[in-house]
Order: sequence, then structure tokens, then C-alpha cells
Amino acid sequence: MAMRREAEVQGDLVVTWAEMPRSPGHAFYDRLQNLLSEAGFDVFVETECKPFYAPRMGAPSLPPGRYFRMHMIGYFEGIDSERGIAWRCSDSLSLREFLRLASRDKVPDHSWLSKTRSRLPHEVHEKVFGWVLALVAERGLVKGERIGVDGSTMEANAALRTIVRRDSGETYRQMLTRMAQESGVATPTLDDLVRLDRARKGKKLSNEDWTSPTDADAKIARMKDGTTRLAYKPEHAVDLDTGVIVAAPIHPADEGDTTTLKPTLDEAEKNLSAMDLAPTREDPCDLIADKGYHSRAVLKGLDDGPWKTRIAEPTPANGFLRWQGDEEARVAVYGNRNRLRSGVGKQSMRKRGEIVERSFAHVLDRGGMRRTWLRGRENVHKRYLIHVAGFNLGILMRALFGCGTPREAASATSAVLFVIQTEGMMAIVMIAMVNGEIAMLVAVVAPEPG
Repeated sequence: MAMRREAEVQGDLVVTWAEMPRSPGHAFYDRLQNLLSEAGFDVFVETECKPFYAPRMGAPSLPPGRYFRMHMIGYFEGIDSERGIAWRCSDSLSLREFLRLASRDKVPDHSWLSKTRSRLPHEVHEKVFGWVLALVAERGLVKGERIGVDGSTMEANAALRTIVRRDSGETYRQMLTRMAQESGVATPTLDDLVRLDRARKGKKLSNEDWTSPTDADAKIARMKDGTTRLAYKPEHAVDLDTGVIVAAPIHPADEGDTTTLKPTLDEAEKNLSAMDLAPTREDPCDLIADKGYHSRAVLKGLDDGPWKTRIAEPTPANGFLRWQGDEEARVAVYGNRNRLRSGVGKQSMRKRGEIVERSFAHVLDRGGMRRTWLRGRENVHKRYLIHVAGFNLGILMRALFGCGTPREAASATSAVLFVIQTEGMMAIVMIAMVNGEIAMLVAVVAPEPG
């Protein structure tokens, strides 16, 4: 046999349909496609988005269903940028089928994602998130009995070194240069500025004094790894019985937990009421949170309401509490303490540490949203809502098919064992299945014992 050598590839002028390459399809995306199609996802999003497009004039735009599917792919594939999403979809025939692209259609460019996101308002993204939440609730995966709340940090697409003073517009480097010149250094170098910045005392960056010229919504905050960055604060309200996220607002990073708790609970209550699961004073819902959310004002505001608090209590500085005649605060704090110390409260607190932290690990770390490439809190929140909707769809897929992510589906293996016994003979057959296809067949035939 002669050796074949590589040569220049000449493009075909005509290619028949039978000669075009086909993908066997990814088991996860095929099942997710069937799930969305049966539920009428495309009809829903096109109906909601229709008022924001021209009725007749103009070229056809990116279909809304394709736009939202591409952002879901960003979560399932762990891609942080929209440019990366477009590249990944272009490289995969399975993802092209999931996007419902014809053989001659091109994958939408990342600029189309930006244009579509700017055209569609925030309310549409909220409705898509609510539609997915309702789809999950139809399968009984939203209980609404125990809600865990916690927050995290998300790095903004803005550099800390570019911040400027609000009063004068002076940059941080200009401030250091001025301070160096005032100390006697006529022409300070970059190394001089670094040494000065490290040595000076009372160094503090306040959001009241500094802002970012590129992203005014980003705030100076300490990240989970201890570094200081311009950031946002995503907060999750999670159903502790199933792990489904029922609310995912994004707050300014400089707001404390006690400040952001009420808006998050209002969002969770609105989403639960759409599924007839909203808590009431007669049938309250357990609220589980860490000690960062504990304050007398918060407990007084939530006492005797639709939320039954089980919020971790920090240890008092001097060992005991002073009430100074505030009887309502005393009743609320001691009631929360008693509920927290019960067996149900301890079990719920352990569940919160597992379920709520897992949601951040999936959405931010594995899902690629720990750092955002968009600017503006509302702009970031649009993509984040669809990202979280993908997380909820993953929980539904795991409940229906046993796999919640494409990687999990690719590595899933099941085996079936059959024992066939006849007169004088016994056969043992094992069939191993990978992604619904037979990967191994083993048969052992032996005489019947005895």
C-alpha cells in the first residue's frame, strides 16, 4: 500500500446533503432541546420580545430563542465572555443543532448578542427566568418551605487603578505623584510611587470618595479571596429542599447584608407568588441565613410576618445584650435564637451551608461568572438571570435524566445485568450503556449448578 501524502485542500463547489458532516448529537443537549420544545420555549420568548422589534421594516434579527440558548450554553460550558460563547458554538456541531441552525446558517457573532441584550429590557430577562422557574416548579422541584439566603462577590469589568476622585476627578496615580512631590521628590518614578503607596499610613479607599470612570455601578469591595477589586454583589435565595434558586438579584458591592436582605426577599416572594407558593403570616416560610444578616432592625421587621427567621446570631462583644427598653427587639432576637437552637434550625443551618454555597460554586466558579465582561449593573444582571436559569434547568435535567451538565452526561455510564436460566443451563448477560448507546456486551454461559 502506498503512503498517502497531505496536499492542499480545494473547496468543493457543490456538496450534497448526504456528503455533509453530521454530528451524532450530545445526549444532554438533545434532551434539553426536547424539554424546551415540548414546553413551548421559543413561542414564549418570541411573544415576550415581539413589542421591542420593528413590525415590518428592517432585516431579520437574531431569534430570541437562539439568543437565550447561547447564554445558557455559556453556563453549561463554563464560558465567561460572549465572544467565547460564539467561538464554542462555531466549533461544535452539537451546539449548532441545539441553536437550531440550518446547514447554511452562521453562528451569531458576539456583537449580535450585545445588540440583542441592549434591545431587550431587563423585564424580559426576568420573565424568562420566571418561565424556567415555573417549568421547574411543575415537576415539584420548588417547595417554598425553607429559603436560604447568602451573598457573594463578582469582579467587575473595570480596573481598580483607573478610579478617580469624585470631587476633583484626580486619578489615583496623580494623587500619589502629588504626594511624592509634596514630600520632596521632584520627578517621582513608578517605583517611587509604589514605595510611597506602601509606606503611607491611613491608606483607605472609600466608595464615597472614589468611583470608576468606565463603570460607575461597580464598587470597591473585598473579594472572597481577600483581594480588593471593583465588584458587584450577587445574592441568592435558594430553596433548601431542592437547591433551586428562586431569586438572584445583583446589589451594589458596598451594601451590607442587612441592607440587601429585604430586596432579595421581596424578589423571592414575587417569584414564589407566581407559582402560588408565596409565604403568608398564617403559613410562613423559614428564612435561613448566616450571622452577617443578623441585626435587631432586621429581626424586628421580619417578626410576625411571612418569614420565620432562623438567622445565625453573632456572639456579643461583652457577653450579654442591653435592650434599653426596646421590648420588640428583645422578643424578636430571643424568638430567632430559640428557633435557631432547635433541631430543625440546626439541620436547616447545615443545609444552608451546603446548598446555598453550592449554587455560588456552580454559577460563579464552574459557570464562569466570577468575573464579568459587561459593564453596568443592569446589563450584568440581564446575563446573570439567564445564567441562573441554566442552573435551574440543570437541576431539572438531573431530576429527569440523571445528568445536570453536559460533562456529567458525557461521563455517565449505566449497566444492566440479566440472568437467564433454562433447563440445565444458566446465562449471565451484562450490557453497559454510555449516553444511551451500547458500549459493552458481556455474556457468560455456564451449566446450571448442581
